[in-house]
Amino acid sequence: AGGVRMKSRGVRAIGIVFLIAISYVFRSTAGLAWNEKEFFQKRIVTRSFVPTAGSGDMTAQTLVGSPHWYTIQKKDTLLDIARYYDLGYNELNDAYSNMSPWLPEAGALISVPTTWIVPNSRHEGVIVNIPEMRLYYFPASTKKNRERTVITLPVGLGREEWPTPQTLFRVRGKTRNPVWVIPESIKKERIAEKGWSEDRIPGGSPDNPLGRYRIELSLVKTKGSYAIHDTNTPWAVGRLVTYGCIRLYPEDIEQFFDIVRIGVMGEVVYQPIKIGVRHNRVYAEVHKDIYQLVPNYWEEAQKVLKNGGWTKFVDQKRLARAVREKTGVPIDVTKASHFLSLGEGQ
Repeated sequence: AGGVRMKSRGVRAIGIVFLIAISYVFRSTAGLAWNEKEFFQKRIVTRSFVPTAGSGDMTAQTLVGSPHWYTIQKKDTLLDIARYYDLGYNELNDAYSNMSPWLPEAGALISVPTTWIVPNSRHEGVIVNIPEMRLYYFPASTKKNRERTVITLPVGLGREEWPTPQTLFRVRGKTRNPVWVIPESIKKERIAEKGWSEDRIPGGSPDNPLGRYRIELSLVKTKGSYAIHDTNTPWAVGRLVTYGCIRLYPEDIEQFFDIVRIGVMGEVVYQPIKIGVRHNRVYAEVHKDIYQLVPNYWEEAQKVLKNGGWTKFVDQKRLARAVREKTGVPIDVTKASHFLSLGEGQ
């Protein structure tokens, strides 16, 4: 795919690290498929945000990132575009559910949804939000004001029959080129479905689903062995494909492996509805209930609003649309009367 890869102009980057090197912004040869070298030129972005200081705090800034405009080229797939912009397949597919993931319309101009609401959490260590299939890492703060930083990366998670558990955890170790010692339960499934009877797969093998990097986790009050790791199938990111572990793109885990510290605490949460604030506006980000754990979305939305103190600022019709569409894209749901109180109109 050729042409300009980043169409948006005048969009101010929030991060302190460039997402894409300047030499990588333009691809000179039209009609070519993507290659691994291009993906590995991406750099992890650290973004700033301001957490809420209390109920209904409109001075907070918990919506991070900025959308990018992109013109689809010949031979593009949504999977390639998603990976280029560090999105999971689910994020672009949910935002453009009427578009073919394998044969999107060449020449179509799309807004790439590279904005996210920081999960409702303690904003420390590693947070994985299951419904959006995204990891958030909060480095230890050295600032005296309220401003904090966050790194966010897309992930692949456990299949419905092998769900990634909601749990507290601690990073207990890190391994390069890990050997996959196959648990008996998984080995039985592999034998039954594919006739594969290996007890282990060597580190560095192209058949090893752990890839080149593994971050081992100690779970709190939850049984099982889980990890954040690389993948030998990049298109698994943004999908429910694992036996419960958390997969990152190869280019992301290569950098994150050196960033995350052993001993850091974390948590896997289930937040299909997130409410955030930026510039005195309230946003709702609604994701699909991928493990079918939310019996009533509308009641869940109202509970999130009430708990955060956002109800009086929110237009219920706008919220209903966000809940109905479940695009995973943050939508402005601010009540018109709040706009008017700020002297902005609607």
